[in-house]
Amino acid sequence: MLLNSTISPLTSPASPLSLFSNKASPRTAALLHTSVIPTIPSRTMRGSRVPQTLIMFSSSGNQTTVVVPSQDVEETMESAADVVRSFYRGVNDHDLASVENLIAEKCVYEDLIFPAPFVGRKAILEFFKKFDSISTELKFVIDDISSQDSSAVGVTWHLEWKGRSFPFSKGCSFYRLEVIDGKRQIIYGRDAVEPAIKPGEAALVCRISL
Repeated sequence: MLLNSTISPLTSPASPLSLFSNKASPRTAALLHTSVIPTIPSRTMRGSRVPQTLIMFSSSGNQTTVVVPSQDVEETMESAADVVRSFYRGVNDHDLASVENLIAEKCVYEDLIFPAPFVGRKAILEFFKKFDSISTELKFVIDDISSQDSSAVGVTWHLEWKGRSFPFSKGCSFYRLEVIDGKRQIIYGRDAVEPAIKPGEAALVCRISL
């Protein structure tokens, strides 16, 4: 067989390696020489190390290298909901350095009280620096957050000042995330904030007339 007992602890029925042993023809198996190096540097995913196995196949002088992670990379990263929680925590703590790596370089952030979105990490961080200048006592408080999706998160929140609810500060946000360079980052965000003026049914009449 192509893969013998010396590497059997590294394989499983669902492993890509089993495809070689199950489907290789006797002629192919005879041509291939397999060597296993079980200890190579691990990749780091947001502080967690992912053990890997390096497997080299050679045939007629040609060598192919296959790196097989020992565990699912997705499981080593923060969930989308945790990334968003960390984002709010960094804003509340006025620690924008911790927020920077949570935002993708080309992220687009929409706050619907502004006429245009903030585009790019730098512009978004500059916006939150202005939030810092308003008051160090103003905090986001998460009321509810979705946690089932790995790429999209919905949040309802309100603002508090010195531990008390701030008037007209309820809001809801949506975030879309992607894994970029081994890190789950926010690529899009939208905030909808409670209006200070509430016209009620008059708003519906105005929209219909338009």
